[in-house]
Amino acid sequence: MWATAVGVARVRALETERENALFRDPLAQAFAAAGGLWPSSPPPDDEAARRRRLAVSLSIVIRTKFLDDLLQQASASGVRQVVLLGAGMDSRAFRMDWPEGTRLFEVDTAAPLDFKASVLRQERAVARCERITVAADLREDWPGALAAAGHDPAVPTAWIAEGLLIYLSQDAVELLLARISAQSATGSRMGLTLGSRGVIERFGADAAPGSAASMWVSEMPDDPVGWLAGHGWEAGSHTLRERAAAYGRPLGTPPQREEQPGGLISAVRL
Repeated sequence: MWATAVGVARVRALETERENALFRDPLAQAFAAAGGLWPSSPPPDDEAARRRRLAVSLSIVIRTKFLDDLLQQASASGVRQVVLLGAGMDSRAFRMDWPEGTRLFEVDTAAPLDFKASVLRQERAVARCERITVAADLREDWPGALAAAGHDPAVPTAWIAEGLLIYLSQDAVELLLARISAQSATGSRMGLTLGSRGVIERFGADAAPGSAASMWVSEMPDDPVGWLAGHGWEAGSHTLRERAAAYGRPLGTPPQREEQPGGLISAVRL
């Protein structure tokens, strides 16, 4: 599945080239090139496929900006511990400004971490905070591996699960959230992206075998705010449309139905 992370890097590289980019990710092109996705491929001839690809790309851009802002707010509140779950080709350790004393943990399996390390060496990239990689499968005892790497559950943590939960079964999502909650001191922050209701039907039904959409298995609960409250978090839910408009990238299509709660989640541990 980590090849999907290279596809996300390609989207971030394309955004970085825009004059009015919502963020700059100088390493994204290197990740995409090393993964064989750069220069960028031409759009598909099929109009429906082209629209789906554009929609997915826009969602990646908006969620990246949303979570960047969340992490900046967490840092401003005094949080100095960050955990990226399923980190993939995330380069926030290198492209964002971090307060002194910040420790950023990247949790992922060995294959993407090794691929990423080779590109970082090639680019001579230097992290802007203390960066600690943790090779662990999120279906196994990753909390133990994280603790062994130096994570301290007694102090607040900013947790990010970006583009991850949609690939996990509902039971696995519940277990992941329970584990996060057990290691989160009061004042911890969390940023999640959840598959919106109906997204698997719209994108996954005719997805090509092996594509990202073909591996999507779970969508957001009907009441994500209530769901997180049950785990001890005070959450806010934001739609892609709402955030896109706030960032000056309004969606060009009107809503197809009454807007449901959004899949961009920010939360604070109570």
